[in-house]
Amino acid sequence: MPRVSKEQTDLNRSAIENVSAKLFREKGFNGVSVSDLMAAAGLTHGGFYGHFSSKDELAAVACANAFDHAVERWKKRVESAKDEKTALKTIVDNYLSSKNVLDIGNSCPGPALAVDVAREAHDKPVRAAYLAGTTELVEILASLVASTDPATRRKIALAQWSTMVGAMMLARATHDDAIAEEILSAARAQLLADTNA
Repeated sequence: MPRVSKEQTDLNRSAIENVSAKLFREKGFNGVSVSDLMAAAGLTHGGFYGHFSSKDELAAVACANAFDHAVERWKKRVESAKDEKTALKTIVDNYLSSKNVLDIGNSCPGPALAVDVAREAHDKPVRAAYLAGTTELVEILASLVASTDPATRRKIALAQWSTMVGAMMLARATHDDAIAEEILSAARAQLLADTNA
């Protein structure tokens, strides 16, 4: 049997990471098996351990991958905005959208993975990946706060992040009722109250 090239090995690993980041957000860590992940990546189950030592390792890598994409999206929105208020509005409007309620697999891992990560043991590597991603997004939000006091900026950013993640989780849990849009709308209004002044 011919050996797979280094380039193909890297492509296979990337495919596993990307598929896993999407499927873990959609179905949770326990809602998808290694076989499911490998099949979705177009690979055989047996090849998994050539890339990862365990599903726990993959969960951490996939979580970090998903947060990296979210950070990249947010940074692009900040860079293209004319000022901090416009950047925050763009982030909030995109985040708390009806589209994101249903597009769990391609949206921010913050709300999609929160419950799964909370149920993981404290020594699981996915916890560190989730914390690192959360920290990066909070830092972006803090960079948009008007205060010059770092402690105030962080406090406001943490409240903004909590509101965004909580609103998205609740909207997803109630998506088949009008209250879901009310939740999104109320959260957007609260988050953007200062920017509309």
